[in-house]
Amino acid sequence: MENEKTIKKTKVGVVISDKMEKSIVVQTERLIRHKVYGKFIRRHIKYMADDPESLCKIGDRVLIEECRPLSRKKRWRLLEVIEKAV
Repeated sequence: MENEKTIKKTKVGVVISDKMEKSIVVQTERLIRHKVYGKFIRRHIKYMADDPESLCKIGDRVLIEECRPLSRKKRWRLLEVIEKAV
């Protein structure tokens, strides 16, 4: 058990705010099916992520990874910028 590596959760989302120093807000989207009508509904969740080099801008598609708590709201870390905003 000591040598086992834990697999951290990762999520792909879009940066919706970069106004803080070394932090970004990433919005992820998932589709769920309505229980009665069967129609697909979009659900959005926002995560605060650590961006130490301030690489991201609004509209970038990024990959974030779960990490230890870095502040009161930050529990995610930027892994890579998948696609830059136009």
